[in-house]
Amino acid sequence: MKKILIKILRWTLKILSNLIIWKYDPKIIGVTGSVGKTSTKMAIYTILSHHFKTRVSYGNLNNDLGLPLAILGDFSENELKLVSKDTKSGEKIKEKILFWIKVILQSIYQIIFKNKNYPEILVLEYGADRPGDIKYLLKIAKPQISVITAIGEIPVHVEFYNSPEELALEKSNLIVNLHSSNLCVLNYDDVMVTKIKHRTRAKIVTFGFNSGADIQILNFENKIENGKLEGIVFKIQYENRIIPFKIKNVFGKSYAYSVSAAIAVGMHFGINLITIAQDLESYKPIGGRANLISGIKNTLIIDDAYNASLLSMSAALDLLKDLPAKRKIAVLGDMLELGKYSIIAHEKIGQIVPQAANILITVGPRSKLIAETARKNGLKSKNILTFNTVEEVFDPLIELIKPGDLILIKASHGIRLYELVDALKSIS
Repeated sequence: MKKILIKILRWTLKILSNLIIWKYDPKIIGVTGSVGKTSTKMAIYTILSHHFKTRVSYGNLNNDLGLPLAILGDFSENELKLVSKDTKSGEKIKEKILFWIKVILQSIYQIIFKNKNYPEILVLEYGADRPGDIKYLLKIAKPQISVITAIGEIPVHVEFYNSPEELALEKSNLIVNLHSSNLCVLNYDDVMVTKIKHRTRAKIVTFGFNSGADIQILNFENKIENGKLEGIVFKIQYENRIIPFKIKNVFGKSYAYSVSAAIAVGMHFGINLITIAQDLESYKPIGGRANLISGIKNTLIIDDAYNASLLSMSAALDLLKDLPAKRKIAVLGDMLELGKYSIIAHEKIGQIVPQAANILITVGPRSKLIAETARKNGLKSKNILTFNTVEEVFDPLIELIKPGDLILIKASHGIRLYELVDALKSIS
């Protein structure tokens, strides 16, 4: 019965979304990739919201039930949390039912009566957990601008595909049906992304650190002023122009990628680089995505606990290595949904841990491979601790940490290391 009701809801949301888009004809920007989707989506929103009525999809709502919500209405954060990963399946059933009724009734009202405040631009995130996901989401909303952030050598969710190449082809559906007048924004540094660029006829704008990118990131730095971490600074080179950018309170190259992709979108709407730089002064870090926060015992925490893949965990360890600290602790959990690539991915992370961290703590059965490989690559056994669950980590970690420590917390969402982040923030 539950599956039937979900199918009915899924179909209803699709039809209502189609009708709303037909009536209001908003510009649609679609963002996909294996890492960086949410940060990029929010960077695009930050720029465009200064100039247009713009709405962005909430958090991780990027599937057949979540994506329509940004099309259908401007719902509160608490309402959207009900149907996101923030609320577990089986919880708050009554509240969820009432919310979906509200969504449907409000959507019908907007179809019948004109909503003068409906956004001119929608910034939507397209998720692909399994084959066919992107194609279905395109039946709900087809973008005129598509952004592919990064896919990587071993992307998350690859266990549901025959190969990383097959997953890349799934992601590429977002650019296949673009018209020649549309815009396709691609990560120039990502090999898997560049392999699929031939699949679109739209105008392509690339971004990245490597020479040859249309929008090239230069002189990147995690900025420190008077001993305080300030944010990231870099320059953007586009054609013959070079413009400096400073984004406060965000750290790591992953944010530079997100911002440079957003710059391509902003310029497509006729916004100049200097204005974009000013718009991005209001950009805020995304919770659980390389977010630097204060911890107990006068420590700093890199909260990157939202999700993990080989690419994103490597980037997180690069950030840990780059930031100054008396001592660096990496708390790493399992990377899930990697299928047959799980062993090699965890071993690759283990190889780079000794260059980034003084102490390694792993959580989960798969991440024991990280610990073993790190030991083989030079990290002393006495500086490695392994645990099976997040509950086992709390007391030993709290006892271990000292003032001045920098602690990276990173794992797939299912390992629940976000609970560890909350504990380290709240305990006095």
